[in-house]
Amino acid sequence: MKRVWNITPGTEDGSDVIYCGVEPAMLFRSDDKGESWKINKALLNHETRGKWQPGGGGLCLHTILVDRRDTKNLHIGISAVGTLNSKDGGMTWKFQNKNVLADFQPEKYPEYGQCVHKVVRHRDRPEVLYQQNHCGVFRSDDGGENWKDIRNNLPSRFGFPMAVDANDPKRVYVVPLIGDFSRVSPDNKFSVWASDNSGKEWYSLARGFPKPAYFEVLREGMATDEEDPGGVYVGTKTGQLFASRNHGNSWSLVSGVLPEIYSVTASAI
Repeated sequence: MKRVWNITPGTEDGSDVIYCGVEPAMLFRSDDKGESWKINKALLNHETRGKWQPGGGGLCLHTILVDRRDTKNLHIGISAVGTLNSKDGGMTWKFQNKNVLADFQPEKYPEYGQCVHKVVRHRDRPEVLYQQNHCGVFRSDDGGENWKDIRNNLPSRFGFPMAVDANDPKRVYVVPLIGDFSRVSPDNKFSVWASDNSGKEWYSLARGFPKPAYFEVLREGMATDEEDPGGVYVGTKTGQLFASRNHGNSWSLVSGVLPEIYSVTASAI
């Protein structure tokens, strides 16, 4: 195991279950608050595993989603394999990459091999999934069975982080970047982009960010809180942490002297 990418509680009721995603693309589960762990053998021994290829950050299992209404319903994201779903708590896994582009592959819409960067959803609407991908921004309205490209008027299809407003399942945030070989803001104008209608239209939220700006944000570098109006928080690879307490309509610098920010999380006190 090279590194840990994600740690996710198994439920929201304070139980002892924790999931852990690592590189190279393995899933672990603990039933005793992390004192001991068991590897998910169905994923480890998946019949296609020998053909999986790493993304730029490695063969990493970076996203774990647990359905609060049915904790056996799991979604995971692996770069560069795509999204997978289990309906039985990880006993079996099914690819869910229909209509997700992988234009760096010989086959543009393969069963697997997509470079998913992040998958998110609202806790009260687990059937609606949002995905920031290497090749676009996508939404699924049926639990990942089918995906629709919702890039629409975004300045770039490429990016890493994604977040959903805790109080509005139709409000979603992304940070567009130029592309794989230039992972900074388009036109040197750093901005968070938001949609209030599940990705049909997007608009820029840049008030308070410096100009020009050449920031890069990693896949875990953005988070929302549960306040109303909602707070949004963004951390950059060069150590700037920005916060908004009004749905991203204005931003303030929390700190500009941090080391490289890998992950941002907002939690209630």
